[in-house]
Amino acid sequence: MVYKLIRSAYLGSKDYMTPLENELDGIIAIHDQLVLSSSVPVKSLWSLNTWHNPKILTIDSINDGAKKLKNIQRNWCLYSYQFHRRAKLIQEKLPYVSAKPLSFPCNLPTSPMGSWTLLSENQILASSNCSSLFKNGEIIFEENKEGPPSRAYLKLYETLTKIEKLPKPGDFCIDAGGSPGGWTWVLQKLGAQVISIDRALLDPRIASLPNVKYYKGDVFSIKPSDYDKVDWLFSDVICFPEKLFDWISLWFESGKCNNFICTIKFQGSPDYNSAKKFLEINGSQVMHLYNNKHELTFIHIDKK
Repeated sequence: MVYKLIRSAYLGSKDYMTPLENELDGIIAIHDQLVLSSSVPVKSLWSLNTWHNPKILTIDSINDGAKKLKNIQRNWCLYSYQFHRRAKLIQEKLPYVSAKPLSFPCNLPTSPMGSWTLLSENQILASSNCSSLFKNGEIIFEENKEGPPSRAYLKLYETLTKIEKLPKPGDFCIDAGGSPGGWTWVLQKLGAQVISIDRALLDPRIASLPNVKYYKGDVFSIKPSDYDKVDWLFSDVICFPEKLFDWISLWFESGKCNNFICTIKFQGSPDYNSAKKFLEINGSQVMHLYNNKHELTFIHIDKK
């Protein structure tokens, strides 16, 4: 295949490629989870890892491929969709980068991670400037199979790691839609005081933990006027994005909370307008996490 000028590439989640494709222009080709585009890089909501200004390297051997990549920088991650054996042999000649699961809480890597793939036997597409510091945007943690009642806690692990900020011991947190208690479990382990609100009950093991209180009811009936100050507001509640946005807006207008991590959930096809509306809040981020499903994560953090 003869490629036009490739100005950007986007690696998406295996099961959620359609929303990624729908938000991009200039698509040249799609190779499994990798979308190649002739348009300049954009901040994609659904990309796990965006390759900025990738270059095509012509190589004449496996050794030559490894040499040309090492001449650019040290750390490289392979995304392989074809010529798997040849690609693996090139990667094995590059400096080793650990893929060991992370132990939360942890720091972000300090070195940039480049990404590359084989377009043909003698052509490498490589980007030394990628949006993720992790291999193919995959943030994998050591899992706790005893404490949390569900795997939803991994979403919070990932978000807190990415923003490089944690609730401090004694911080007052609201966990909206907290049942069965995965997020509450994370926050309690960090030393925070947590109020979990949901129509469904918390797992009894979580409800009995110190500094955890559970209220049964509609999370949207909770208003800023009910509290003097909230350090963090978390939401993994199932609802339409518009309803979440209206509720979050009340809290921003009140000035009583400056740290927000909320899951934007979709039913059917994602509504980009409703998702992008969250970005109108100054200083906000919206992203698709490696540990997300058919959802995005809204983040607003006080930088102070």
